[in-house]
Amino acid sequence: MVDAAVLTKLEEGFAKLAASDSKSLLKKYLTKEIFDNLKEKKTPTFGSSLLDCIQSGLENHDSGVGIYAPDAEAYTVFADLFDPIIEDYHGGFKKTDKHPPREFGDVNCFSNLDPNNEFIISTRVRCGRSLQGYPFNPCLTEAQYKEMEEKVSSTLSGLEGELKGKFYPLTGMEKAVQQQLIDDHFLFKEGDRFLQAANACRFWPTGRGIYHNDNKTFLVWCNEEDHLRIISMQMGGDLGEVYRRLVCAVNEIEKRLPFSHDDRLGFLTFCPTNLGTTIRASVHIKVPKLAANKAKLEEVAAKYNLQVRGTRGEHTEAEGGVYDISNKRRMGLTEFDAVKEMNDGIAELIKLEKGM
Repeated sequence: MVDAAVLTKLEEGFAKLAASDSKSLLKKYLTKEIFDNLKEKKTPTFGSSLLDCIQSGLENHDSGVGIYAPDAEAYTVFADLFDPIIEDYHGGFKKTDKHPPREFGDVNCFSNLDPNNEFIISTRVRCGRSLQGYPFNPCLTEAQYKEMEEKVSSTLSGLEGELKGKFYPLTGMEKAVQQQLIDDHFLFKEGDRFLQAANACRFWPTGRGIYHNDNKTFLVWCNEEDHLRIISMQMGGDLGEVYRRLVCAVNEIEKRLPFSHDDRLGFLTFCPTNLGTTIRASVHIKVPKLAANKAKLEEVAAKYNLQVRGTRGEHTEAEGGVYDISNKRRMGLTEFDAVKEMNDGIAELIKLEKGM
C-alpha cells in the first residue's frame, strides 16, 4: 500500500494534468480508469509507486513523454500505462510484440558514407545500459551510487588497445580537468528540470563520472540519466569504424558487468523512449540545398525512419544548414537494422544533395 501523502500528491497531480492542455504521452494514456487501477500499486523489490514513475510529467506539463521507470520492475507492475506509451513512441511496438534478441550483425558491412569529407562533419553511435541488480536513479541510495561507480571505473580501467583510457570521477574533479572535458563537449551537466522532477539527480555528483579513451573517440558516462551511456564517435563519415568500436566496447564491458535485460522489451533503461536496442546512430551533416527545401528533407527522413534535429540536438535550430540526423526506431528491430536505417537514409540524403 502507498501512504496517504503519496496518494494525495497523485490525486492532485492527476487532476491538474487532466485539466491542462499538456500534449504529453502521459496525459494521452493516463485515463481515470488506469489511474485508479495503478495508484496504490508498488514494485516488489524497491517499492516504487506510480508517483515515482509520473512525477516528472505531473510537474512539467510541457513534457513530450512524461514518464520514467524508477526500477526495472516498474515496466511490468505499471504495464497498463507504460505499454501504450511504448507502442505510441516506438511506432507500433504492441504489448504482444517481443523485441528480437541482440544482433550486431556483420560489423564490417558499413563503410565511410562521405569519403571526400564534403557533407558529414561527425558520426556517433551510442547505447544505454543498466547494471543488473540495481534500480534506476530515483531509487539508488548514496552507497549504491558509490558502489556502481567503483564497479564501472575498475571495469573500464581494464580495457585495452584502442579502448584504453582514463576514468574521471565528477566528485573532487580539478578545475583544469573539468574545463578540458567541457571544451571537448564530453562533460555532462547536472540533470535538466525533467530529470530533476523525476528525482534522478539526488546525491549529485556522487557516483558520477566520465571515461574516455586516449584518442577521445570512445566515451562512457556513468550515472548521468542511465547507469551507462556508451558512446563511439569521430570526425568525418566513417560509420563502419565508429560502429565496430562501439560493438567491441559493449561486448568487452558486458563480459565483466551483467546488463539489465528483458525478454520482451530488450535492454532496460530509465526512460521508455530508450528501450530495446537503445541504439542511437547519428551524424552532424551539412546539406544546405536540402535545408532550403525542408519538406523534401523531412520526406526522405520519414521514409527511412530518421529523426531530424537542429545542430545542438532536440529543440534547437540548424546552424548553417547543419543537422543532427539519427535513427528514430529502437524497438522491434535489431541493433544492426537500427544502424542500417540511418546508414541508408544518410546515403540517400547525400545523393539528393549532390543532385540538386
